Amino acid sequence: MYRVEKVLNHNAVIAISDESHGEYLLMGKGIGFGKKINERMEIRDTDTVYSLQEKTERGDSGSLAKSISPVCLEIADEVLQQARKNFGKVDQNMLFPMADHIEFAVKRIQNHEEIRNPLTDDIRVLFHAEFKTAMCIQDILQERLGIQMDEDEIGYIALHIHSAIEDEKVSQAMQMAQAVRKCVALVEEQIGKPIDVLSLSYNRLMNHIRYMVVRAMKGEELKVSMNDYMELKFPQSFSMAQIVCDQVSHDLRKQLSETEIGYLAMHIERVTSAELGKE
Repeated sequence: MYRVEKVLNHNAVIAISDESHGEYLLMGKGIGFGKKINERMEIRDTDTVYSLQEKTERGDSGSLAKSISPVCLEIADEVLQQARKNFGKVDQNMLFPMADHIEFAVKRIQNHEEIRNPLTDDIRVLFHAEFKTAMCIQDILQERLGIQMDEDEIGYIALHIHSAIEDEKVSQAMQMAQAVRKCVALVEEQIGKPIDVLSLSYNRLMNHIRYMVVRAMKGEELKVSMNDYMELKFPQSFSMAQIVCDQVSHDLRKQLSETEIGYLAMHIERVTSAELGKE
């Protein structure tokens, strides 16, 4: 059983658990309709329970739940429900940072303030399934608020979904995308042409950088070094890999293992050869 502490709207209630005495956000169709403060209630199978005792990247869950528009909480809940259908278990705590972001995004859209996300293409490829799931918010926003969200904003929602299904913070997912973008920009500058983001070599490069960042965050190292071979055989790609690894180390504030350079150089060489081979 729960005791109603605050009714946010017809579909959202903040309540205290009789069992744990903790504070929770209860969401479900009509769950708040006619409810009064201190009234006791039970949840249904269709309702969702979110703990308000956790800390998030954007602050305390309880404070966020009480400050964010209930409509935006509902929209974030719908997106998370879709993510749960597609991926299985998700981190419930992601509701609040996602709803907080959605609220600011809605305000920007309503004020006709365009936001550019230079990482949209990289996020779309790097987190393809998450981006596809995030697209559901377009129909939700159109139905609820009559507004249209563009793909630059959807890219950020995809990062929140990724964080909800993986043991990673949104900021870490963003760092991965930034690392990919910097690496790709460096290679594009060297070969004098854009890289085909749909190519197999690009996807391999992208995924290698993704797991390179994960290894750095976990303090893991590759056991076999290819540095001597790659530096001798492909000095230009090796040099680019060194620059990218230094930049990633700086951004993450984590020292990458020296062995990462040779493997990254191998993927850079593959991308470079594939793009130059099209000429």
